[in-house]
Amino acid sequence: MTLFLANILLAIAWGAMTGSFDVLNLTFGFVLGAFCLALIREQLGTDGYFGRGYRVIGLIWLFLKELVKSAVKVAVTVLTPRLDLKPGIIAFPLSLERDIEITLLANLITLTPGTLSIDVSEDRKTLYVHCIDVPDVDAAIADIRDGFERRIREVFR
Repeated sequence: MTLFLANILLAIAWGAMTGSFDVLNLTFGFVLGAFCLALIREQLGTDGYFGRGYRVIGLIWLFLKELVKSAVKVAVTVLTPRLDLKPGIIAFPLSLERDIEITLLANLITLTPGTLSIDVSEDRKTLYVHCIDVPDVDAAIADIRDGFERRIREVFR
C-alpha cells in the first residue's frame, strides 16, 4: 500500500512540475511513476506491487470477457422464439474468507448478465446465485470457481 501511495505522490509531483492537474496529465504521471518504481523495484522490494497490478488487470480482463460472453448468451436466449430455459438458484460453496473478497465475487456475478447474487449464508461458506439458465449445476459452479473466484484469490493473496 505504501508503494501505491508513493506512486500517487509521484503523479502529484508530476502534475506540480508540469503545472497541470487534469486527469490525463495525472494519469500519465501515475504511469511514469510506476515506470520509475519498476526501474528501482529490486532496491525497494516492489515486486509484489507490480505482480498484484498484473493480477488485477487479469481479473478485469476476465470480467470483460465474461461480460461479453454472457451478454451474447442472454441476447440469443431472449431472441429465441421458443424459450427452453432452466432457471435456478445454485448454492456456490465459497473458499474465499474475507468480506472484501466475497463482496467482490458477489458483485462480479451480479454485474454479469444472466446471473444475480442473492445471499451469503450466515457462516459465509455459501453464496446463493440465481441463474437465468442453468442446465448443469456442477458446470456452473465449476465455471465460477475456476473463473472469478480463482482470480480474486490470486489478487488478494
